[in-house]
Amino acid sequence: MTDHSSTALFRTYALALMIGATVLIPTAGAQSGAADGQRLAFDRGKGNCLSCHEIKGGDLPGTIGPALKNINSRYPDRNDLVAILTDETKRNPQTAMPPFGRNHILTEQEINAIVDFLQTL
Repeated sequence: MTDHSSTALFRTYALALMIGATVLIPTAGAQSGAADGQRLAFDRGKGNCLSCHEIKGGDLPGTIGPALKNINSRYPDRNDLVAILTDETKRNPQTAMPPFGRNHILTEQEINAIVDFLQTL
């Protein structure tokens, strides 16, 4: 093999590895998303979902909002949950729920992680 063809072959393998790694990243992220979401939901300084909602596994839940259970049957469309966390005032102007996304309390990535967690309930 010439140096030129060796370099081309190396670049082809490197590109294939990068493409393969890119495909695997979302799968790994999805698996850890629910765990990250639970951590955020239970974090009193970040998501703080427990201040208003009862959530299985959480300590000292509030009762202002509904218990968070059977989420997939109540919200089969993931986008509904994202919208609620981002800004529930768009659907319900009288809500007590903070607009976590609109007010930059949670990032889009954090909201998606919490939705991953909620979908396990």
